[in-house]
Amino acid sequence: MTNAITLYTNPMSRGQIARWMLEEVGQPYDMVILDFESGMKSADYLAINPMGKVPTVVHAGKVVTECAAICAYLADAFPNAGLAPSTDSRADYYRWLFFTAGPVEAAVTNKALGFVVPEGRDRMAGYGSFDHAIDTLERAVSGQTWICGDRFTAADVYVGSQIDWGLSFGSIPSRPAFEAYAGRLRERPAYKRQKELDNALIAKMQKPS
Repeated sequence: MTNAITLYTNPMSRGQIARWMLEEVGQPYDMVILDFESGMKSADYLAINPMGKVPTVVHAGKVVTECAAICAYLADAFPNAGLAPSTDSRADYYRWLFFTAGPVEAAVTNKALGFVVPEGRDRMAGYGSFDHAIDTLERAVSGQTWICGDRFTAADVYVGSQIDWGLSFGSIPSRPAFEAYAGRLRERPAYKRQKELDNALIAKMQKPS
Protein backbone atom coordinates (compact mmCIF):
# COMPACT_ATOMS: atom_id res chain seq x y z
CA MET A 1 0.00 0.00 0.00
CA THR A 2 1.37 3.40 -0.95
CA ASN A 3 0.76 6.82 0.53
CA ALA A 4 -0.87 8.03 -2.69
CA ILE A 5 -3.60 10.65 -2.43
CA THR A 6 -6.56 10.81 -4.79
CA LEU A 7 -9.02 13.70 -4.79
CA TYR A 8 -12.46 13.03 -6.23
CA THR A 9 -13.96 16.39 -7.02
CA ASN A 10 -15.81 18.76 -9.28
CA PRO A 11 -14.50 22.32 -9.54
CA MET A 12 -18.03 23.72 -9.13
CA SER A 13 -18.48 22.21 -5.68
CA ARG A 14 -17.16 22.02 -2.15
CA GLY A 15 -14.33 20.09 -3.74
CA GLN A 16 -12.58 23.46 -3.83
CA ILE A 17 -12.20 23.24 -0.05
CA ALA A 18 -10.44 19.87 -0.23
CA ARG A 19 -8.15 21.05 -3.02
CA TRP A 20 -7.21 24.15 -1.04
CA MET A 21 -6.34 21.95 1.93
CA LEU A 22 -4.25 19.68 -0.28
CA GLU A 23 -2.42 22.68 -1.67
CA GLU A 24 -1.71 23.85 1.90
CA VAL A 25 -0.40 20.38 2.79
CA GLY A 26 1.92 20.50 -0.21
CA GLN A 27 1.76 16.79 -1.07
CA PRO A 28 1.28 15.48 -4.62
CA TYR A 29 -2.16 14.11 -5.39
CA ASP A 30 -4.10 12.60 -8.26
CA MET A 31 -7.41 14.09 -9.27
CA VAL A 32 -10.58 12.50 -10.59
CA ILE A 33 -13.20 14.92 -11.95
CA LEU A 34 -16.76 13.66 -11.64
CA ASP A 35 -19.90 15.18 -13.14
CA PHE A 36 -22.92 15.57 -10.89
CA GLU A 37 -25.11 13.03 -12.64
CA SER A 38 -23.39 9.97 -14.08
CA GLY A 39 -19.97 10.27 -12.43
CA MET A 40 -21.02 10.84 -8.84
CA LYS A 41 -23.84 8.31 -9.12
CA SER A 42 -21.85 5.54 -10.79
CA ALA A 43 -21.55 2.21 -9.03
CA ASP A 44 -17.78 2.55 -8.82
CA TYR A 45 -17.94 5.90 -7.06
CA LEU A 46 -20.85 4.96 -4.80
CA ALA A 47 -18.69 2.11 -3.56
CA ILE A 48 -16.24 4.77 -2.35
CA ASN A 49 -18.74 7.39 -1.17
CA PRO A 50 -22.30 6.06 -0.85
CA MET A 51 -23.60 9.64 -0.60
CA GLY A 52 -22.65 10.15 -4.24
CA LYS A 53 -21.18 13.58 -3.67
CA VAL A 54 -17.80 15.26 -3.66
CA PRO A 55 -15.24 15.84 -2.36
CA THR A 56 -13.76 12.54 -1.31
CA VAL A 57 -10.12 12.02 -0.50
CA VAL A 58 -8.54 8.57 -0.56
CA HIS A 59 -5.16 8.39 1.16
CA ALA A 60 -3.22 5.18 1.55
CA GLY A 61 -6.42 3.26 0.95
CA LYS A 62 -8.40 5.20 3.56
CA VAL A 63 -11.55 7.04 2.48
CA VAL A 64 -12.29 10.45 3.99
CA THR A 65 -15.44 12.41 3.18
CA GLU A 66 -16.96 15.66 4.54
CA CYS A 67 -14.88 18.77 4.11
CA ALA A 68 -14.24 19.49 7.78
CA ALA A 69 -13.11 15.89 8.30
CA ILE A 70 -10.87 16.07 5.23
CA CYS A 71 -9.19 19.23 6.54
CA ALA A 72 -8.63 17.76 10.00
CA TYR A 73 -7.47 14.40 8.63
CA LEU A 74 -4.91 15.87 6.24
CA ALA A 75 -3.53 18.16 8.94
CA ASP A 76 -2.91 15.11 11.13
CA ALA A 77 -1.69 12.88 8.30
CA PHE A 78 0.96 15.42 7.29
CA PRO A 79 2.11 17.10 10.52
CA ASN A 80 5.15 18.68 8.87
CA ALA A 81 2.80 21.10 7.14
CA GLY A 82 2.08 22.62 10.56
CA LEU A 83 -1.66 22.92 9.99
CA ALA A 84 -2.87 21.56 13.33
CA PRO A 85 -2.11 22.91 16.81
CA SER A 86 -0.50 20.64 19.36
CA THR A 87 -2.98 18.24 20.95
CA ASP A 88 -3.12 20.29 24.17
CA SER A 89 -3.95 23.49 22.25
CA ARG A 90 -6.87 22.40 20.11
CA ALA A 91 -9.86 23.85 21.94
CA ASP A 92 -10.50 26.70 19.47
CA TYR A 93 -9.41 24.52 16.56
CA TYR A 94 -12.07 21.88 17.21
CA ARG A 95 -14.65 24.36 18.46
CA TRP A 96 -14.76 26.56 15.38
CA LEU A 97 -14.14 23.79 12.86
CA PHE A 98 -17.20 21.89 14.04
CA PHE A 99 -19.29 24.96 14.82
CA THR A 100 -18.92 26.03 11.21
CA ALA A 101 -19.55 22.53 9.85
CA GLY A 102 -22.65 22.22 12.03
CA PRO A 103 -24.63 25.31 13.06
CA VAL A 104 -23.25 27.72 10.45
CA GLU A 105 -23.61 25.30 7.52
CA ALA A 106 -27.16 24.44 8.56
CA ALA A 107 -28.17 28.05 9.17
CA VAL A 108 -26.81 29.27 5.83
CA THR A 109 -28.30 26.36 3.88
CA ASN A 110 -31.73 26.68 5.47
CA LYS A 111 -31.86 30.41 4.82
CA ALA A 112 -30.82 29.91 1.19
CA LEU A 113 -33.65 27.37 0.83
CA GLY A 114 -36.13 29.80 2.34
CA PHE A 115 -36.67 27.78 5.50
CA VAL A 116 -37.40 29.88 8.59
CA VAL A 117 -37.45 28.38 12.07
CA PRO A 118 -40.97 28.92 13.44
CA GLU A 119 -41.23 31.47 16.22
CA GLY A 120 -40.51 29.93 19.59
CA ARG A 121 -39.01 26.76 18.09
CA ASP A 122 -35.39 27.90 17.81
CA ARG A 123 -34.29 25.55 20.59
CA MET A 124 -35.11 22.64 18.29
CA ALA A 125 -32.63 23.91 15.68
CA GLY A 126 -28.97 23.30 16.42
CA TYR A 127 -28.11 26.79 15.26
CA GLY A 128 -30.93 28.62 17.03
CA SER A 129 -31.32 31.29 14.39
CA PHE A 130 -29.38 32.47 11.37
CA ASP A 131 -28.52 35.79 13.01
CA HIS A 132 -27.32 34.09 16.19
CA ALA A 133 -25.04 31.72 14.26
CA ILE A 134 -23.60 34.50 12.09
CA ASP A 135 -23.04 36.83 15.06
CA THR A 136 -21.15 34.04 16.83
CA LEU A 137 -19.06 33.36 13.72
CA GLU A 138 -18.25 37.05 13.46
CA ARG A 139 -16.95 37.09 17.04
CA ALA A 140 -14.79 34.04 16.26
CA VAL A 141 -12.87 35.88 13.53
CA SER A 142 -12.66 39.24 15.28
CA GLY A 143 -9.67 40.60 17.14
CA GLN A 144 -7.10 38.08 15.93
CA THR A 145 -5.42 37.08 12.71
CA TRP A 146 -6.66 33.49 12.43
CA ILE A 147 -9.33 31.35 14.02
CA CYS A 148 -6.85 29.96 16.57
CA GLY A 149 -4.96 33.20 17.12
CA ASP A 150 -1.72 34.05 15.33
CA ARG A 151 -1.28 30.67 13.63
CA PHE A 152 -3.03 29.60 10.43
CA THR A 153 -4.48 26.10 10.73
CA ALA A 154 -6.67 23.64 8.85
CA ALA A 155 -9.64 25.16 10.68
CA ASP A 156 -9.04 28.36 8.73
CA VAL A 157 -9.30 26.44 5.47
CA TYR A 158 -12.77 25.20 6.35
CA VAL A 159 -14.09 28.22 8.26
CA GLY A 160 -12.47 30.52 5.74
CA SER A 161 -14.02 28.71 2.79
CA GLN A 162 -17.49 29.10 4.26
CA ILE A 163 -16.96 32.82 4.82
CA ASP A 164 -15.24 33.38 1.48
CA TRP A 165 -18.01 31.65 -0.45
CA GLY A 166 -20.71 33.24 1.67
CA LEU A 167 -19.41 36.72 0.92
CA SER A 168 -19.04 35.93 -2.78
CA PHE A 169 -22.58 34.57 -3.15
CA GLY A 170 -24.33 36.78 -0.62
CA SER A 171 -25.31 33.94 1.72
CA ILE A 172 -23.25 35.47 4.54
CA PRO A 173 -23.64 39.22 5.18
CA SER A 174 -20.74 41.52 4.48
CA ARG A 175 -19.26 42.69 7.76
CA PRO A 176 -15.85 44.27 8.41
CA ALA A 177 -14.54 41.29 10.39
CA PHE A 178 -15.59 38.84 7.66
CA GLU A 179 -14.15 40.98 4.87
CA ALA A 180 -10.83 41.42 6.67
CA TYR A 181 -10.53 37.71 7.44
CA ALA A 182 -11.38 36.72 3.87
CA GLY A 183 -8.87 39.25 2.58
CA ARG A 184 -6.08 37.60 4.56
CA LEU A 185 -7.10 34.16 3.30
CA ARG A 186 -7.09 35.28 -0.32
CA GLU A 187 -3.44 36.26 -0.03
CA ARG A 188 -2.29 32.76 0.82
CA PRO A 189 -0.32 31.10 -2.01
CA ALA A 190 -2.21 27.81 -1.60
CA TYR A 191 -5.55 29.61 -1.87
CA LYS A 192 -4.39 31.30 -5.06
CA ARG A 193 -3.17 28.00 -6.53
CA GLN A 194 -6.48 26.32 -5.76
CA LYS A 195 -8.48 29.10 -7.38
CA GLU A 196 -6.27 29.12 -10.46
CA LEU A 197 -6.57 25.34 -10.89
CA ASP A 198 -10.31 25.11 -10.30
CA ASN A 199 -11.16 28.23 -12.29
CA ALA A 200 -9.23 26.82 -15.25
CA LEU A 201 -11.20 23.57 -15.00
CA ILE A 202 -14.48 25.48 -14.78
CA ALA A 203 -13.62 27.52 -17.86
CA LYS A 204 -12.75 24.34 -19.74
CA MET A 205 -15.99 22.64 -18.70
CA GLN A 206 -18.07 25.65 -19.72
CA LYS A 207 -16.34 26.09 -23.08
CA PRO A 208 -18.72 25.28 -25.94
CA SER A 209 -17.87 21.97 -27.56
